[in-house]
Amino acid sequence: MRHLKDKLVLVTGAASGIGRALALELAARGARLLLADIDHVGLETTAADAVARGAEVATHVVDLAEREQVLGLARLARDLPGGVDILINNAGIAYYGTTHEMLAGQLERVLSVNLLAPMVLTHELLPALLSKASSHVLNVSSVAGLVGVTRLSAYNATKFALLGFSESLRSEYAARGLGVTTICPGLVRTRIFEEALCAPGRRAPRFPRWLTLSAEHVARRAVRAIERNDGLVVVGAWPRLFWWLKRLAPSLFVRLQCIRRVRRLPARGAVDAPTCEPDQRRAA
Repeated sequence: MRHLKDKLVLVTGAASGIGRALALELAARGARLLLADIDHVGLETTAADAVARGAEVATHVVDLAEREQVLGLARLARDLPGGVDILINNAGIAYYGTTHEMLAGQLERVLSVNLLAPMVLTHELLPALLSKASSHVLNVSSVAGLVGVTRLSAYNATKFALLGFSESLRSEYAARGLGVTTICPGLVRTRIFEEALCAPGRRAPRFPRWLTLSAEHVARRAVRAIERNDGLVVVGAWPRLFWWLKRLAPSLFVRLQCIRRVRRLPARGAVDAPTCEPDQRRAA
């Protein structure tokens, strides 16, 4: 059992959703916190609530799509007294829509925030983590890291890759005391789809409450996974059902997703390939 009291934990995407819930759960367990997000207002609110629970908290505003800012966050984590004990790569954004309508800048931003930033942070902090007796990396993936679904190809790709990265790290460093957990919740009541990048004129769907999990439930399960050094945790009944269906009958799983009205693609050459500056919406 890993103990969290007085451990320094870096949490990305801490301004809202799962990241905020993780910060408050960790504060209640006596952890020290370094909270990072691009949303400085939400970040300060989370920090104040964590302090009210007795935690020692530092904050850092960062755009995880910018490599130099990611490296700056890693330097800060290394330089804090005692150094980082636990890294939680939670921040993420989504693109929702057909893949051919996705702009180049949108694709690059999803890849940067969801995959490159966690990999760079982990790489930069590994020496410090390996110097600890019981350090840990928690990567927040998704059921979309276990099963591919329509209109989320970039998000799916990053979450699948994050799971593979985690599995490799766990096998590589388990003998040296580093714990690595991947948590894969289903739909969670956060703003990720409300704030998703979308094709012009489109928006992400809203899901019924009964189909979603609370961020607090996911956070409690994630913290317990750190304490027990679990490898892979799938949170929610229907995500586990989808995962097993895909593994047992992959062709059936694909056919079920195809039972929908498909908009005809434009003729070859008629699809523009526009580029854009990276969307500046909240990236954590």
